[in-house]
Amino acid sequence: MLIASYNKEQLGDVLLVVVADDQGTQAFEKKENIVRIFDEETNQTKGYNFFDAAAILGELDVLGQVFLDDAQVEKLNAALTKAGFEAELVNDHEPKFVVGHVDELEDHPDSDHLHVTKVTIDGQKQLQIVCGAPNIEAGQNVVVAKVGAMMPDGSLIFAGKLRGIDSFGMICSARELALPNAPQKRGILVLDPEEYPCGQAFDFQKAQNLFQA
Repeated sequence: MLIASYNKEQLGDVLLVVVADDQGTQAFEKKENIVRIFDEETNQTKGYNFFDAAAILGELDVLGQVFLDDAQVEKLNAALTKAGFEAELVNDHEPKFVVGHVDELEDHPDSDHLHVTKVTIDGQKQLQIVCGAPNIEAGQNVVVAKVGAMMPDGSLIFAGKLRGIDSFGMICSARELALPNAPQKRGILVLDPEEYPCGQAFDFQKAQNLFQA
């Protein structure tokens, strides 16, 4: 996992990089212009804050998620080494928003509105995802935000439990995907399987016209 974000207006010239779920007790250490965030008990790195990011990567004309290329990740690793940290960043090219197929659907054993689904995604992998949308049904093609996805509102998707049941991702609504003219009501986005086949990366640009005014 490698998720990067940048918001110069709100945070200044700081690149935020997340490499692991932020659960657990967090601790911090700073060397030069870099802060490492890590789990105090396990010492696992959770992420880095790169201050004066423009000095490493050049000016970033981005607001929100930054999709780093391999050369940029190499520059960040070089900066880590120079500051005395381990060069541990590995670029993540795997698409995080994909078209999935709902294979199975059953009621959550401890909820009157949640469902436990089995969803096939890219690479023919099958994920268990807990979903509370009222319109979800087996057989649908849907948008899955996988673990490691950053939603348009900046929230991150991690593995978790919903009322005791493991869930590995999120099945998304059009509103959560920030699509133009998306219905402002509860319910997942159901896709035409011919237009959006299971296993492909979700095409945000193509989906801009799904809800034409």
